[in-house]
This record gives sequence, C-alpha cells and structure tokens, in this order.
Amino acid sequence: MQIEHIAIWTKQLEILKDFYVKYFKASANEKYHNPKKSFSSYFLSFENGCRLELMEKEGIPANINNIYDEYTGLIHFAISVGSKEKVNEITEIFRNDGFEIIGEPRTTGDGYYESVILDPDKNRIEITI
Repeated sequence: MQIEHIAIWTKQLEILKDFYVKYFKASANEKYHNPKKSFSSYFLSFENGCRLELMEKEGIPANINNIYDEYTGLIHFAISVGSKEKVNEITEIFRNDGFEIIGEPRTTGDGYYESVILDPDKNRIEITI
C-alpha cells in the first residue's frame, strides 16, 4: 500500500498551484471546477510518489492553528530533492524569493538531512534528501 494523495484547502488556488509547479517541478492536471458546489481543484503529480490535491471552495473557514506551534493532526509533509546539496540549494532559493525558512538545513536526531519552509498558505514542507 502507499499514500495516493494528500489534499489541502486553500483560498489562493492558482498561487499555490504555481508554487508547487515552479519550485518542485510538479505537473498539474487541467483545473476541475464544479460551479454547483463552488469547488475547484488541481491534482499535482511529481516525478514519483503520492500526488497533492489543491482545493478551493467558498465557505471553507481559515485554519485557526498557530503556524509556529504544533498541534495534533497533519503538521507537515516532506518532499525529497535527492541530495544534501540540493536541500541547501533549494532552501536558499526559497530564502532569496522571500519565503519563510522555519528550519535551517540540518541533520536531525533521527538521521534526516532537511530544512523546513512555509508555502504561500503557511503549510510546513520539509525539504529532504
């Protein structure tokens, strides 16, 4: 078994889609729109692994969690970029492009080399080998 996809609600569907396409080389399907439900979505595919579904719908309330604290539930997802050098490189690209780095590149206690950034919706993404 494997995880097929993870879904994220957003209030800025096009911006979030463009972010993952630009920085993580995701490919997006054609936008799905259901006018009856005021619902739109994209499925983003990566070179391999699970997909990411970005969804937008009128009336979905904003997340009330503090983005800097951690709570139960899904707190982050990780994207593998292939090497320590690539983790460092892409982290600097995010920094230079004005994205917040909330975890500098490092080797964690469990042996992962990673950094942690916030996407345009303030979702945590671990960038790892």
